[in-house]
Amino acid sequence: MNKKTTSKKTTSKNTTSKNTTSKNTKINILLLLVVAALAVLPLALGLGDHKDAPFTGSDGEAETAITEIEPDYKPWFSPLYEPPSGEIESALFSLQAALGAGVLAYYFGLHRGRRQGEQRALERERDQDQDQDQHRDAESVPGATAGKSAGKSPAEGD
Repeated sequence: MNKKTTSKKTTSKNTTSKNTTSKNTKINILLLLVVAALAVLPLALGLGDHKDAPFTGSDGEAETAITEIEPDYKPWFSPLYEPPSGEIESALFSLQAALGAGVLAYYFGLHRGRRQGEQRALERERDQDQDQDQHRDAESVPGATAGKSAGKSPAEGD
């Protein structure tokens, strides 16, 4: 392969890479804005102001609703571990969420890395095949290799 072809190939890959990067950046910024809006809007709009504890979990809400409907209700199960305070319960919940996020991030990162590695291997294989084809084509031209090796032009021959 000559240098001009190689530089054109590299330039087109870099242009595609820049377009993909800017598109990914825009998507990431949009997603961050959506997440921020989801966190801020309930506070800004005053959702839950009419409750004693506005942002309690769904377990407490369900227990209150069941007790209102059926005052004699007895739970089927009891918890295996009852944390001594709400702060410890929140900390354990946060730890559980962080571990889950870590497992998901590892899984997605692993599969993305595998996919990128496969793509790179296919590109390398394709480039090697093209180089071999060009080398075979150059050898199949009569006198092309002999003239070059002897310092003569192909027109001069042997």
